[in-house]
Amino acid sequence: MMRVEIKKVYVPSQNDIEKVFSAANTEQLDYLWCLRDTLARSREVNQLKWEDIDLLNNTITLYTRKKKYGTKTPRKIPMTKKLCNILWHRLHSKRRKGIPWVFWHKYFSRKEGKVVIGPFKDRKKFMRSLCEKAGVRYFRFHPLRHAGASLMENINIPIAHIQEILGHENRKATETYIHAINKSKYEVMERFECARTQIDKQSDS
Repeated sequence: MMRVEIKKVYVPSQNDIEKVFSAANTEQLDYLWCLRDTLARSREVNQLKWEDIDLLNNTITLYTRKKKYGTKTPRKIPMTKKLCNILWHRLHSKRRKGIPWVFWHKYFSRKEGKVVIGPFKDRKKFMRSLCEKAGVRYFRFHPLRHAGASLMENINIPIAHIQEILGHENRKATETYIHAINKSKYEVMERFECARTQIDKQSDS
């Protein structure tokens, strides 16, 4: 077998993440918080629909294809209070009727030859300008997953629960996300939000 070089992913500090969030506008911030408080892949958030949000049970369902030609696999993530407030009390209150996606835009479709409405495919361009504006080293959306997983590990969340939140098929994949490593997923997300909130307060002071 040929050797494969595994590049180390740059994981921004919580302080740098806060700086980027502070530099974002409201629309960008809503998207970033959705990524941060679900530890989701950007493509999962891009495809997020209102039907995937269950306010009664306080969960959000994310879909991913774990294999190139595999079927979409769902996983439910308990929503933090912050995320619930953003998705339901702000975005849902001003959603446009008939549009199923939470995050969408108008764009010119070459296939249809006209302007259409649909979900985002890629939004990474605005991260470079945000990082420059915040004065921090450039990072994309994916490192937010690494940062979130590392924070969970630092507050002693079992790796099995981190694996479930991230949506990994095996433990080894999860171990690449954390930099050190029976409660319910609801408690996992509550502890995660509590730890992150403490960091936010320290950054503000």
